[in-house]
Parts: sequence; structure tokens; C-alpha cells
Amino acid sequence: MDQLKFIMSRFSRPVFGFFAAIVGALAVVVFFYLTSWAQEPKPNIKVETTPINRDARLGVSFAPVIKQAAPCVVYIYSTRIVHVRPYRNPFMNDPFFRQFFGDQFPQGNPARTRRQESLGSGVVVSPDGYILTANHVVDGADEIKVKVTSASGDKEYNAKVVGTDPPTDVAVLKIDARDLPAITLGDSDQLEVGDVVLAIGDPFGLEQTVTMGIVSALGRSGFRFGGEGGGSQPNYQDFIQTDAAINPGNSGGALVDAEGRLVGINTGIIPNDNGGNQGIGFAVPVNLARHVMDRLIQGGKVARGYLGIAFLRDLTPGLAEGFGLADQNGVLVGDVLPGTPAQTAGIQSGDVIVEFSGKKVIDVASFMLMVSECSPGTEATIKVIRSGQPKTFNVKLAELPDLAGQNENRRNAGSASSIPDTLDGVTVQDLDPHARQELRIPDNLQGALVTEVGPDSNSADAGLQQGDVIVGVDQKPVNNAREAVKLCTEAKGDQILLKVWRRSGGFAGTTYLSVDNTKQTN
Repeated sequence: MDQLKFIMSRFSRPVFGFFAAIVGALAVVVFFYLTSWAQEPKPNIKVETTPINRDARLGVSFAPVIKQAAPCVVYIYSTRIVHVRPYRNPFMNDPFFRQFFGDQFPQGNPARTRRQESLGSGVVVSPDGYILTANHVVDGADEIKVKVTSASGDKEYNAKVVGTDPPTDVAVLKIDARDLPAITLGDSDQLEVGDVVLAIGDPFGLEQTVTMGIVSALGRSGFRFGGEGGGSQPNYQDFIQTDAAINPGNSGGALVDAEGRLVGINTGIIPNDNGGNQGIGFAVPVNLARHVMDRLIQGGKVARGYLGIAFLRDLTPGLAEGFGLADQNGVLVGDVLPGTPAQTAGIQSGDVIVEFSGKKVIDVASFMLMVSECSPGTEATIKVIRSGQPKTFNVKLAELPDLAGQNENRRNAGSASSIPDTLDGVTVQDLDPHARQELRIPDNLQGALVTEVGPDSNSADAGLQQGDVIVGVDQKPVNNAREAVKLCTEAKGDQILLKVWRRSGGFAGTTYLSVDNTKQTN
């Protein structure tokens, strides 16, 4: 036994030392592991402090382009006086209530006026103060001011409206200034999808904000933005679509190419649920804006070519097949108005127009734009497909009738065609030969043609529509616009009874509308 204890004692010392050595080594390993985990290796960061190459042609920076173009973009704020009709308390004439309140019964709100302000942008196109902007920026304004920003400081000018063109949403202003920085106009016909563009303007009052994007699409149409178009006139649209951020206040500002040349006038967006930008913005091509500007400066209005074709339709696959056409390019003529250039030339209902003055016709929007850009008196050739056979006609364009009375100068002249107070928001004009032809109104019908109905007006609530003819007010006959104004202004009752002639589809006849004469509108 003693011998066994001796042997065990001889072996325990080295075994213990062996295990102690292992434990110590593990402790050292764990220590270094934990230390290395707590302190990450220093990243290998490459630092380069050399200034960037600001040559815009290399696509590194657009600062030189902005320095050249931004001073040409101005801040526009306009003011108009809005007349708010009085609100009459519906109980003021009720004997039941008056026996409690007597003459102290609340009568309602008195008539009042308020100032409505609008913000937007514009582009200086000549050193002597001509400015391109969007029509809806200045539409209906009583006062327009322009702020020009320069290295020497800001300066404010009163602006005069040279002319407006609602169908293209283009307006021209003039300020009394000299030696202004003026932008260089480019050629929007040379734009291609994918080209880099920059939007410059004053969104939300943030002056000379610059955003970048590309040309997303060309030739867009069929949109309606605030204040544009309206009346009986069509809209002429050939928009540049871009994903450069455009927000409220950008309207009227510049869309420039990578060399700082003006290629478009920003006009509108398809907003998200909060009304902001979601990457779909539109600009009027500068070639179209320049065409409009030249005519407004020279004559105060845009006189457009007129054919006299109604109910034009784009071709569907079924229509193209039915007419034996190889593709869907072209427009189908629905009706030709009597006594118009189209009828004189020999164009007929059922013809498919495929070419206008050597240019291929793709759809209704592009065809209307082609015709509108021609001056009255222009001689044009029109190629059609009739019963599967091509035919060519020579036509001399007339002047497009101004059915809507939209020219700014005409509005400023104080025409009696606006119905104030009683039918607020409604505009009427006399029936002339062009209007009768365009809307197919019988020659023996007398009345006042409705050319505009405000969407928030009492008349719109009652169902009055653009193209209606007011033939009676409160059972009294109406022969012209002045009589309609007079009778509506003199109306005393809470309701105004209108007798209206209307064409709807294939039906034409008279109907009656009752318009509230007491409801307050804002």
C-alpha cells in the first residue's frame, strides 16, 4: 500500500503540471481573441483631396451649366382679387323664426373680396425683359411681380402680360429692364429619350432650385393641369416627360439640356396622394413655346389654322382592319362642317388622314398640333385613304374660330360676355357663324353660347355645361350674350330658371335648369 502511494505521487506532479500548462495556453488564446474582437482593424480608407473636374461634358458636375442658366430663371408671384358673393341665411324670411328673433335675426355674411396669391417661375428669353412662363401661373391675375436674382442682389419688377395661350399653357410677360441675363434656346426636336435634363424653378418658394433627371418620353398628350386650356378650344399638347423633380412653384420654369440651353417650359405633374412629385413631370417643348411666343409678341394672339373637321378619332385595331389599313397610324374623319376648307377641298366623312404637308399623321393629338401651327391662309396638302385607295387634296386653311374668348387682351378689355354674381364662373358669347358650324347649332336658334363653366360654381352644380345655349332666363327669351347678362344680373329670386338648348350625342333639344341664387361660393 505504501508502495502504491509512492508510485501515484510520482505520477501526479507531472500530470498536474501538464494540465496547468494547457489551461494557461488556452487562457492566453482566449485573451488575444477577445482583444482582437473588441478592436476592429482600422479600415483602409483612400482619401483624395484633389478638386473635382467641373467640366459638365464629362458628366461629373453641372455647376457651370447652372451658373449660366439659373440667373435667367425668375420668381413670379401674382395676385388677383376674388369677389365672394354674400351668403343669405335661409331662415331670414321664415315667419316662424322671425317671431322669436324679429329684425335682429342673423342676416348672413355680407359680400366681400379677398386676395388670392399664386407663385411660379419664368424664364428670361431676351435681355430687354421678355419672359416665358406657364399660362396658369398668371391666369386671371390683377397684379404680377417678377423678382430677378443676380450677383448684385435681387430686384423686383412689375410685369405686363404680352399675351397668353391657354391651349398650350404658354404666356409671355414683359418687364421694363435692360441687359438682363437671357437664356439660350435649344432645339427640342432634337431631344431623345434618355437625354439628361435639369429643371430650374422656385418650388414652394425655394428660389432657383435645381433638380436633375432624364427625358422619360416625348410627345405626351391628353393631360389637364391647373388653369390650362378650357372653353370650347382644344388643348394642343406635345409634352416632354421627365423624372426631374417638379413641384408646385416650378410651373413656368426652365427645363434645360446638359449644355444649359432651354428645351422646355415646366408646366405640370402627375402628383402622388399628397400632391407632391413622384417622378412624372411635363414640359412644353421650347419649339412650340417659341412658336406661340412669336405670335403673341407680333399680334397679341395665336391665330391657328382651321380645317373644319369634327369628331376626329384615333384608329383602333378594329377600325384599321375595317378600313383595310396596314397599321393604326392616321386619324378617322367623323364629320366635315359645311362651308369649311375641308369641305371645299373635298375631304369626306370616313376618310383616314395619313399625311399632312409631307408629315406622317400618327394620332389626333399630333394632327391637331400640325394644323394649329399653320397660319391662316396656309396652303397644305392632305393625303387620305378612302375606300382603300390613297387620295391627295390641296386645302387653304382658314382661321380657327375663337369660341372660348380666351385671349387675355380680350378679357382685359372688359367684355360684357361674363355673367357676374348671379352665374359666377360662367362665360357666354354671341352665336356667330363659326360657332353655329362648329357646334351644329340651328340657324333659327337665338341665345347665348356658354363657353366656360367654373367647376365650383352654382351653375355647374345645376348641370350647366360648356356648349349649352341659354335661350331663356326666368321665362324671358334671350337673344344674345348681353341679354343673358342683363337678365341674370337683374334676377331677384332664390332660384334662376334657365331654358337651355343642348346637343348631347345624337340628340339635340331644350331642357330647364334651376340655379341656386343664394348659395355662397369661395
